[in-house]
Amino acid sequence: MKILIIGMGPGNGMSIAKRFGREGFEVLMIARDKTKLKQYGAELMMAGIRHAGYAVNIGRKKAYSALLKQLASEHPDLDVLHYNASAYNPALPSEMDYSVFQEDLQINIGGALQAVQAFVPLMKKRGKGTIFFTGGGSAFKAPPELFSLSIGKAGMRNLALSVAKECAPAGIRVATITIHGMVKPGTKYDPDLIANEFWQLYKQPSKKWKSEVDI
Repeated sequence: MKILIIGMGPGNGMSIAKRFGREGFEVLMIARDKTKLKQYGAELMMAGIRHAGYAVNIGRKKAYSALLKQLASEHPDLDVLHYNASAYNPALPSEMDYSVFQEDLQINIGGALQAVQAFVPLMKKRGKGTIFFTGGGSAFKAPPELFSLSIGKAGMRNLALSVAKECAPAGIRVATITIHGMVKPGTKYDPDLIANEFWQLYKQPSKKWKSEVDI
């Protein structure tokens, strides 16, 4: 069994990797920073979890697309695709540099769509697969200082629900878990608790499947 986490990080990403890794999954990771990827790999190795890391900037569409094509070719049997990436650049709508906003959209929405287009055809051929998106409460609140992130999360939510409707007849399960607060250890939004929510959702039988879960 294999899970690909796009947007690997020390919070939700690592907790999700460990939660699924404990269940026997091999963890494939995509992150921008090679040094951090090595650190994540070392941590997973200490936990006895099989893993592989791939460094790419999702904002660089061509390089990211090439990597997705490579991974789809090498792992046509991927069980879980999890899009966990997001761009965080606080700014008011009237003040944000447009080029920054464009790159945010690529990371928050475009990269998710590229991942879906790379792996859904393979999942359709197999008649099974699971796709997860990490959502955020800003999609509903639209705080002006986080408008770019808010648009990204709102777009991702709509993408997730659209993909869920497209893929359900093919036996592919798609869901987004929306986190309505700051991810922080020791709180309701502890990354380990969030990771367990994804695992519990993964274990749900198809008849009880939910395409959207709120935390």
